[in-house]
This record gives sequence, structure tokens and C-alpha cells, in this order.
Amino acid sequence: MTDDISAGGDFLVREYACRDIFTPEDFTDEHKQIAETTERFVESEIRPINAAIEAKDFALLRQKLADCAELGLMMIDAPEEFGGLALDKATSMLVMEKMACAGNFGLTYMCHTGIGMLPLVYYGSPDQQERYLGRLIRAEMIGAYCLTEPDSGSDALGAKATAMLSADGAHYILNGTKQFITNSGFADIFTVFAKVDKVHFTAFLVERSMAGLSFGPEEKKMGLHGSSTRQVTLDNVRVPVKNVLGEIGKGHKIAFNVLNVGRFKLGALCVGQKKFALAEAARYANERKQFGVRIGSFGAIREKLADVTALTFASEAVVYRLAGMIDSRLATLDKTVAHYYVDYQKGIEEFAVECALAKVFCTEAAALAIDEMLQVHGGYGYMAEYPIEQLYRDERVQRIYEGTNEINRLIISGLLLRKIPAPQSIEAPLPDGSGRFAAEKRLLSEMKVNYLSLARETIDTFGDKAANEQEILLALADMAIEVFALESAMLRAEKACGQVTENKQRLYRAVVSLCSFRAKQQFSAAAEKCAAFLGPHSESILSLTYEARDFLAAKRLIADATSQEGKYIF
Repeated sequence: MTDDISAGGDFLVREYACRDIFTPEDFTDEHKQIAETTERFVESEIRPINAAIEAKDFALLRQKLADCAELGLMMIDAPEEFGGLALDKATSMLVMEKMACAGNFGLTYMCHTGIGMLPLVYYGSPDQQERYLGRLIRAEMIGAYCLTEPDSGSDALGAKATAMLSADGAHYILNGTKQFITNSGFADIFTVFAKVDKVHFTAFLVERSMAGLSFGPEEKKMGLHGSSTRQVTLDNVRVPVKNVLGEIGKGHKIAFNVLNVGRFKLGALCVGQKKFALAEAARYANERKQFGVRIGSFGAIREKLADVTALTFASEAVVYRLAGMIDSRLATLDKTVAHYYVDYQKGIEEFAVECALAKVFCTEAAALAIDEMLQVHGGYGYMAEYPIEQLYRDERVQRIYEGTNEINRLIISGLLLRKIPAPQSIEAPLPDGSGRFAAEKRLLSEMKVNYLSLARETIDTFGDKAANEQEILLALADMAIEVFALESAMLRAEKACGQVTENKQRLYRAVVSLCSFRAKQQFSAAAEKCAAFLGPHSESILSLTYEARDFLAAKRLIADATSQEGKYIF
């Protein structure tokens, strides 16, 4: 990493070098040790009891959360003064990735250590942290997050839950209903959002034992059968004034900033899911025979393995590049000042675009990857005895929670349009045709110029009303997502090629070829749609000149290596 700290959204206007980013190849021994600890725990303690968890044995689930805490895996993001480790975001994401193989336990863990605990870490008073945080870290208490309501999902600030100050000024009296609350069947402490005097959106810490708090039955869901999801009802719940989290009327800051981290963590979870699905399919393809030969020898199957490997490589590059960006910025903060966590949250908020981008790219890549890896299994993939069947069901909701992917796309474009440079600075010089990944770098530069031109045209055409043009914003977001994903994958490979053998370099070059071909296709479709939306007077789109050389050979190289290893190869 360099001393030149990244800024949110600057990937569209800045030419990054491979030394500027953090990649999985940069993991330290400490990173690897914690990852191995997590992996061993999941394989030995969680996978064998998956059926019991799927059957909603929440007592067993809580016991395993406590076991997880004993290993220190609840401490990653928590402050040291309360028994936490305060480790970097790369570690946090790596642990989350390894939890992907834990099924419903992984979701429960993610919600507890993320949206269940982080509001208290970032915004809690010393008294609140003293009362609750240590117990959350030790899993003596489990956390939940109550934002969504029956009539307000994406429109979080449209919540109808109310909080009225009692006559004696000692309590806020909460009324309302919260919907689809993960961990609600057994959680002990809830971060609940309600409007003080029906106006001021505010967060409260509500204990399960408080009178007036009740719960609906477990929801009957398409997937995630082993996670607890219930409706939470507040009927004149008296919450002490000392349990107001943050400031009155500032609940939106808590809600949205914590969601930035939640989106980021979900991206990491999806990386692990793709690796798991790929390994399951590769092993199955090596064992299953049709027409007297292994199905893994068929081009139709090999192409699927290669494509999912490339999607996983790009997703992994996106997640850990973002981890490095955030870690580099947070490393500049002074931990001794009273407003450290205010600065900390600003550091994460700086990358709200990239957090939303990682969520969209990784969840949609996971959807495609898991679907294709189930297809490799044929009819057996549809049977519950094969792990891919559960993963297919569980995956679907990931494009809905932590903000729907449509909302996240609007966030991406809404924030980026504020940063678009003046027209005269858009025509950036294209890289010359020499050096490693020269063709891919030229493609990337052309993509950036196209994005900036269409974004500028959107601003010039609609001005302050651009936010109303959602179809255009969605297309622009798709373009930005492809730029960041391709740049992350390419820079990762370029950095790795300076450290590995020639045989491994061939694999890195091949996977970049696959990533580039896909990015060109996806970006071009979004750009053409955006230009069509802007109308017949829209500027012509710069032609993307990239040609994938030896493309079939690249796919076969990746597929062969994946089949031989029986798992993800990078």
C-alpha cells in the first residue's frame, strides 16, 4: 500500500497502480491463522449439526455462538477496552468469508457481530457499552436490529414506530411493529428505531425482558430455515432514557452507516459461498460419469467451472481491495481522542459507494455462480441431500436485505453523480499498448471515459432532477460496478504476477482474460441502454476495442486447474 489514501468513488477518475491496493495475496500470517481457526470451527462444530440448525434448534445454535465466542471470533470488530481485538477490516471480512460454509449459523453470526453489535460499538455511551458490550462479545447476550416495518422496507425513514417521553421524563414509551427481524427468536438486546414525537428518527436499546415487547411466530421462509425471523411488536414498552443510542433525531446516521458495514460483510460472505459452491461442483463433476466419461471433461461443464472461478476471483478482489481502502483510512485516525468513533464512521462512510457496489456485485455473482454450480449437479442438485440445494434457497434473499440491489444501485449513482468532474477533464489519455495487461488497461480506460461521458450528459440533461431518472441511474450504476470489479481483478493479478511462478502467472493472465471479456459484455450492454434512455441526441458511445486473445484456451486452462484441485484455485 502507498501513503496516497483512496477516496470514495475516485476509481473512476484516478489511475491506480497494483501497489495501491490490498489483495488476498497480501494476507499476513495472523490473517491466515484466524481464517484457519474459523474454518476448523465451522467444519468440526457447525457442518455436522447443520440438519439440527435447519430444524430450528435455537438452543443448540446459541450454544455454538458461545463456543464461537470462546475462540475469540466475536471480538474482531469490538474495542480492546471491552475485551475485543479491534482487528482490521481485512480480518473481519476473512472471518465472514469462512462463515459462508456455516449456513444459517453464518447469517446468525453476521447479524450478531454486525448490525447487532456495531451500533453499540460506534454510537454507544460509555455506560451503555459497559452494560452490554462485554456480554455481546462473550455471546452471553445476542443482538438484533429492528429497522424494517410492515409498511417501510426500503423507505426506512418512513417508519411508523413512535417513542413518546413519559410524564416523569424517565422513559421513552415505544409503540410499533418491526418486520423480518433476524435473531429475534432468541436475541436479548434489540437496536430499535422509532420516531420521537412522531418526527425525530432515533435508535433505542431495548432489552427482551422489558414489558410490552412481544414476538410473532417464526416466519415460513423460502430459505434460511435455521435462522430466526419474527415480527417484533412494541406495546407501550418503557425504555429508560439512558438507553437512547446516539442522539435524538440522529438515528438515520446509525441506520445507514451500520448498513455500509453490513453490505460489505455480506459481500465477503458471498465470496465464501461461491468458493463452497465451486468446490462442491468440481468434486461432483470429477465423480459423476455420463456416456462412460467424467462430466468434468465436457466443455459445457468446464466452461461453467471457469466462469464461476473468474466471478469468484473478481468478487474476492473487490472485497479485499475495499478492506484495504477502509483500513488505510482508519489507520490515520487518532484513537486517543474522544471523537474517535465519529471519525471512524466518517472513514467508513467515505466508501459508501464501494460498500454498496460490493454488495450488488458479490450477491449477483453469487446468485449466478450457485445457480450454475447446481446445474452441474443435474437432478441431484435439486435434492436436499446435496449441500448446493440449501445454498440455492438461502442465497436468494441476499439481493433483498441490507438494502435491495435496486436501492443500492441508486445509492451508487446518487453519490457518484455528485463527484463527476467538469467535461473538459473527462477525456483521459488511454494507456499505451505495451506492458503487462496492456489491452485490459486500455479497455478499463475506455470504460471509465464512457461512464464519465454518460454521467456528465445525465447531469447536463436533468440537473437536480436526475435522481428521478431511476432507469438511467440503474444503468450508470451497472457501468460503475463493472469498472471497479474489473480494475480490482486486473490490479490483483498484476500484483500477484510479480510474486509467483510462471505457471501460476499463466493462471492469473487467463482469469483476467475471462474477467475482461465478461466486463466488456456487461458494461457495453449497460452503456448502450443508458445512451438509449438519454435519447437520440445522446453522444455516441466510445467503442470498446478489447479483443480477448486465446480466450477458449484461457477458459480451458482455468477449468483444468479447477478440476484438478477440486476447488477454487486462487
